[in-house]
Amino acid sequence: MKPGVLSPSAKDLYDQDFFEWTVRNAELLRARRFDEADVDRIAEELEDMGKREKNELASRLRVLLTHLLKWQIQTERRSGSWKATLRTQRREIGKLLAGMPSLRRSLRGDLPEVYEDAASDAVGETGLPRKSFAPACPFDLEQILDTEYYPD
Repeated sequence: MKPGVLSPSAKDLYDQDFFEWTVRNAELLRARRFDEADVDRIAEELEDMGKREKNELASRLRVLLTHLLKWQIQTERRSGSWKATLRTQRREIGKLLAGMPSLRRSLRGDLPEVYEDAASDAVGETGLPRKSFAPACPFDLEQILDTEYYPD
């Protein structure tokens, strides 16, 4: 900043320099200077953080379900690569749930929609018709997350 030039307020920084906005607002919150902090946008960003975590969980669940479906239906194509994908997704889902246990509730609620996406992905990856896959998720949540479970 040049001498005599006012620095932008914490609220104005949001569109100008997001990183600086985060630093400045964190300082203001720690100093309990709430009237100067961009409280509404901070609340929005916190909500968005939660949504990103929930979306990551759904994305990992979709990949996991897609591979479980392929494993189940294409027995002749099973590979170490598919098994590694199943292990990786289960491990990463486990980490997300360990750090944010309340996300487990969203897993159950999101499962039907995520399954539809996974079945669609499986159709695209296998070339098989949609009717080759169960109309609803054939696995319960415990099976899906069980590191030893492989459908036969």
